[in-house]
Amino acid sequence: MNIVCLDMEGVLVPEIWIAFAEASGIPELRRTTRDEPDYNKLMNWRLGILKEHGLGLREIQRTIATIDPMPGAKDFLDALRRDTQVIILSDTFEQFAMPLMEKLGWPTLFCNTLQVAGSGEITGFTMRIPQSKLTTVKALQSIGYETIAAGDSYNDLGMIRASKAGFLFKSTDKIKADNPDLPAFETFDELLTAIRAAL
Repeated sequence: MNIVCLDMEGVLVPEIWIAFAEASGIPELRRTTRDEPDYNKLMNWRLGILKEHGLGLREIQRTIATIDPMPGAKDFLDALRRDTQVIILSDTFEQFAMPLMEKLGWPTLFCNTLQVAGSGEITGFTMRIPQSKLTTVKALQSIGYETIAAGDSYNDLGMIRASKAGFLFKSTDKIKADNPDLPAFETFDELLTAIRAAL
């Protein structure tokens, strides 16, 4: 039995923090897990910038409301879900992801949650489990699933390498160069073909 595990941002939808960096005019917020492997360090740094500028969840959600999935992402997911089970494993947060899940037809999403004050200030975040993508893939394998994984960032490499088949998708030149053994694709058609071949 197979189950496909996909990253969300950079794979199915644009990077939320990049969109918010552009909307808010704060270029430092463009930094993502493509640039910083340590997610806790990255998030704490982001929260510091938000506090410094007096920005909170409402402002970010206003930007998220304007974001659409990448062209072809919903068709890709629909086609894939006709063939096999799919779970989106993301280090994003419920408060960010739900409007995007609606636009993708409500696929299953495992992610994290933000701690938000009554004022809307994001005061912290709760990770579901440590190394959530890799840990989830190993847990699925422990209950009889073979996993196939795809993602674009440093925090996807663990689940990609632990799976029976794993792919980089729309990744950076550096990540591709550092992982030359991993097949790397740029289009949904290529990725769908590769996943189907691995099923």
